[in-house]
Amino acid sequence: MCAATGAMFARLLDPIVAIATAPGRGAVGIVRVSGPGLAPLIDALCGRELPPRLACYLPFRDADGAVIDQGLAIHFPAPHSYTGEDVLELQAHGGPVVLQLLLARCLQALPGARVADPGEFTQRAYLNDKLDLAQAEAVADLIDASTEAAARSAGRSLAGAFSAEVHALVGRIVQLRLLVEATLDFPEEEIDFLDKANARGQLDAIEAALQATLARARQGALLREGLRVVLAGQPNVGKSSLLNALAGAELAIVTPIPGTTRDRVSETIQIEGVPLHVIDTAGLRGEHEAGDEVERIGIGRSWQAIHEADAVVFLHDLTRRGDAAYEAAEATIAQRLPEGVPVLQVYNKIDLGAADQTWPVGGIALSARTGAGLDALRHALLTQAGWQATSDGLFIARARHVDALQRTRGHLQTAQAHAHLGDAALDLLAEELRRAHDALGEITGAMTADELLGEIFGRFCMGK
Repeated sequence: MCAATGAMFARLLDPIVAIATAPGRGAVGIVRVSGPGLAPLIDALCGRELPPRLACYLPFRDADGAVIDQGLAIHFPAPHSYTGEDVLELQAHGGPVVLQLLLARCLQALPGARVADPGEFTQRAYLNDKLDLAQAEAVADLIDASTEAAARSAGRSLAGAFSAEVHALVGRIVQLRLLVEATLDFPEEEIDFLDKANARGQLDAIEAALQATLARARQGALLREGLRVVLAGQPNVGKSSLLNALAGAELAIVTPIPGTTRDRVSETIQIEGVPLHVIDTAGLRGEHEAGDEVERIGIGRSWQAIHEADAVVFLHDLTRRGDAAYEAAEATIAQRLPEGVPVLQVYNKIDLGAADQTWPVGGIALSARTGAGLDALRHALLTQAGWQATSDGLFIARARHVDALQRTRGHLQTAQAHAHLGDAALDLLAEELRRAHDALGEITGAMTADELLGEIFGRFCMGK
């Protein structure tokens, strides 16, 4: 073991302390302690032993015996705790000064204690096999959930729904690996193990199960990450009005003066539980037409947002169709839109146009002012995102989970090709099954680099 790794593991043996509630004032604040040998701290702070998992109302005392506050103390002896270590939870009044005094007292009374790193409580739960990595990530996702559907899906992942599907896939791949390895180890046997056990059929069934898990993971990743939608178009086509209509609030200033929107205005909305990060941008026109330097900078930022978007709503003004200058500018914008970014063609101001007005097939016509056609746009945005109508049974997922599942599918497809070649490709089949097994292991943490763990837990809030 190298010195750096030894130091890292030594830190994991330190008692850790943190304020577990959000900054600011509140009715109740929590200080959490985890680590070995908490008896001296309990005695110094509470003045008595605490029965396991029973809330005790008592005074918390400083080094001189003076009362810092009165509250509830709960002792969770190892291994029956969140972290798998001894845990002490102090529930006091939620004033910042009181909580800081309790934090300082814990550090003073417990030799070797230190302030916890972000996510370190959950990291210890993972390292002590209280949670797997997918469940640990679900803790942060539950805290960060921006919609009810995301919160419910994170709760399912935390309860182990996603992990259970992954473990089931791993079990089936392991069984097939054992079969292939047996065939390699006993080549002199006349029995064809692969045919007798229907190895190719097993591969097909595993891939079908994987595809179903991958589809749900993609939906779960969408619930977590949302879709970045940019409203683009010429000045005064109604982008700000559309943002306000989608958000149900007056977020952007709306005037008939071209160039009113100078910088990006964003709002997160939800449609059927899916978060959509909608960004209103400055009206697009040539730099020489911009009113001033501020507007030119705004137009530049508009194009930057378009290139970073998951989808672009290209908004057109039905009342200006047929105007030569307007149509020429439309064509110029269309040519500059980046390849690979989906574009929804949306035609605004149907409430102001003539009764016989038309728009191209496939376009969406609406009125940002009256709300007519907004439901069609919402549905189109969900379709563009790949969202399916039902979210029952979904679990929260991350981009890395989807990537691991996609790599697993690739290895299984290669394994199928080798399986059809017969005994001559058994070693290649075994290797692809091993790689598929390893890729799945990355999801739950069975095969995970230390750098990835640091990246994951470093994004947690303090005290969790």
